[in-house]
Amino acid sequence: MTAGKTEIDTLVVGAGQAGVAMSEHLSRLGIPHLVLERNRIAEAWRSGRWDSLVANGPAWHDRFPGLEFDDLSPDGFAPKERVADYFEAYARKFKAPIRTGVDVRKVERNVGRPGFTVETSDGVIEANRVVVATGPFQHPVIPAIAPKDERLTQIHSAQYRNPQQLPEGAVLVVGAGSSGTQIADELQRAGRQVYLSVGQHDRPPRAYRNRDFCWWLGVLGEWDQAAMKPGREHVTIAVSGAHGGRTVDFRELAQRGMKLVGVTRGFNDGVVSFQPDLADNLARGDENYLAVLDAADAYIERNGLDLPLEPEARRVFPDPECMSTPILELDLAKAGITTVIWATGFATDYSWLKVDAFDAKGKPLHQRGVSTESGIYFLGLPWQSRRGSSFIWGVWHDAKYVADHIAIQRTYLEYRDAAQRQAAQTVAPVSATQGHPVVTA
Repeated sequence: MTAGKTEIDTLVVGAGQAGVAMSEHLSRLGIPHLVLERNRIAEAWRSGRWDSLVANGPAWHDRFPGLEFDDLSPDGFAPKERVADYFEAYARKFKAPIRTGVDVRKVERNVGRPGFTVETSDGVIEANRVVVATGPFQHPVIPAIAPKDERLTQIHSAQYRNPQQLPEGAVLVVGAGSSGTQIADELQRAGRQVYLSVGQHDRPPRAYRNRDFCWWLGVLGEWDQAAMKPGREHVTIAVSGAHGGRTVDFRELAQRGMKLVGVTRGFNDGVVSFQPDLADNLARGDENYLAVLDAADAYIERNGLDLPLEPEARRVFPDPECMSTPILELDLAKAGITTVIWATGFATDYSWLKVDAFDAKGKPLHQRGVSTESGIYFLGLPWQSRRGSSFIWGVWHDAKYVADHIAIQRTYLEYRDAAQRQAAQTVAPVSATQGHPVVTA
């Protein structure tokens, strides 16, 4: 400590799953560090999700290696509050040096000396290294096509909590990834008429032949894919752990009364228009679903596994009317739609990070989290090192790689050449009588 300043080797920004994982590995390596969190540990799980959310993966999978969900079945899906409690307990387990309620406002590289100066709401910190563990879900994105219509309630999925918060009437949910699909399903179960705008998506089975899809993606090597396949950048994944975990089937949702539409094109004078692509989007989702089943069957046969057949998994619901006669335009008032929920993803904001670590579009430049700007690291990014990087178990393994890299860099910087070693040896042992070190001439 210095007057008005804190000095630390490594500063970690963010105490969600990425920050907690990073702290564990830094602690294991004996690297002095501090974790700053503007809210509470794992706050996004508490206040940035809807009330009924559960983890998308089973408890045996969506956890860190060092701690289990001992109050849940391994095949159960942890409620969001339980996930937040889990990370708090994990941090306590190794006494993570986390300081909550501190906002990081600016990070700048020092000039003429190593490290970075970090301005926070609680003073200035001097750090040799900074790990950005703020995650990919920072700022909700509502597209520019959103209408300026005071008659409509419009919220992002990050602001949705439960059906009771919405005004009476039908709801249009734009976006059919995991969040949009689960919210639409909940609203329909609450008795709302729901219109769901479905774009390109992957639709894996929740489970197949007594194994969860997380298991299948593991043994089939899908979690370890190093890069996204070209053309799949905007493809979402529709999967859910709600109601004990069920496969998302859009035709089944339509059979229950949900109105499916294609990608939302725009709004004009109270009328919303949709792309004529619903059938194609559902067909591509079906292809993904069946490809997983085929790969699983082949794996079982190749390895001689004794797992029961599941022919019912290939059952296809009849095409609903909204596929054969697609809705291309909808008068919001006539349809009784009073709310639009935008399940349209998030953007990142690194404006506080004043370093040369980004491309022309503002995306981090890095190799497995090691930035092109020496001393800056990223953690928790989608596809940081593999497909599983943004999942709980994946971020833990990425954190280990980043921490090991930091340890290696520290070793290099601790090197002393022959002259420096000789100079260090000129300091004599402590005098037994005087208790002071004696420096030779």
